[in-house]
Amino acid sequence: MKRIAPIVILILAGLFYTSGALYTLDETEQVIITQFGRPVGEPIRDPGLHFKMPFIQKANFLPKNILEWDGDQSQIPTLDKTFIWVDPYARWQIVDPAKFFIKVRNESSAHLQLDSIINSATKNLIQSNSLIEAIRNSQRELEILTEATSKQAMPISIEAQMGREKLTRMIMDKAEGTLGEMGIHLIDVGIKRINYIADVQEKVFERMIAERKQIAEKFRSEGQGESRQIEGRMERELKEIQAEAYRNSEEIKGRADAEAARIYSEAFGKDTEFYKLVKTLEIYRNLPKKEVELILSTDSELFRYMKGIQP
Repeated sequence: MKRIAPIVILILAGLFYTSGALYTLDETEQVIITQFGRPVGEPIRDPGLHFKMPFIQKANFLPKNILEWDGDQSQIPTLDKTFIWVDPYARWQIVDPAKFFIKVRNESSAHLQLDSIINSATKNLIQSNSLIEAIRNSQRELEILTEATSKQAMPISIEAQMGREKLTRMIMDKAEGTLGEMGIHLIDVGIKRINYIADVQEKVFERMIAERKQIAEKFRSEGQGESRQIEGRMERELKEIQAEAYRNSEEIKGRADAEAARIYSEAFGKDTEFYKLVKTLEIYRNLPKKEVELILSTDSELFRYMKGIQP
């Protein structure tokens, strides 16, 4: 008899489990028990092994963890009539399983509700605000360059009144009111990407290129002006250096000539006749040798050292 009791218990447990009387719940799930399709009792959130009436009751499993929703990219016009592509996303959680089960039923239906509610709130708020509110993240002033009548680039300030961060909070607040009635808590709403449509994008690129060319031309103009100033300073400094070098070289030459004259004077002053001989020989060496005829008297001082020389 003692051996039969455990076997009976195992058989009964197997019957309970196969009949659906027993079910297990993990940490990421919660259960709504329905009887003949209608919820009964409180939601079950504690993980572990649980019991329900077999055959007449059903365990409906719902996720308990944070879920993600990725919206479809849609084309929306802003308040200033600029069409942009907006790609929203959201994170949500089922906080009231009973209310969620009655109004939504399952996760697939919840995604359809999120598509409708969040996309609608996003569209309404994007259409009610200018482009800068959707693309800017803060109220920090932005300086851009524009062409004035003087053809010069000058900065102007553009300031966002709200910015994309506040705009997404408003989308979340507007959507959460409706979703809260379905037992859904909206944790976060954001915009993954904002992009211009093709026609607007091309115009924006053309404007960006024109602005960059304008800035580049301004920098080139400033650079050329600075280059001319540098070249002018270099030329002036070069002339000053050359003038100073010429003055120094002339002073050095003058001192050298004076020193040479003094040395010559001292050297030739010791023997005047030798000095005259050297100078005369220098004249001989520099006399023209061809195509020039000199007619000199034999009494000329030029030939006095040649007199008496035997051929």
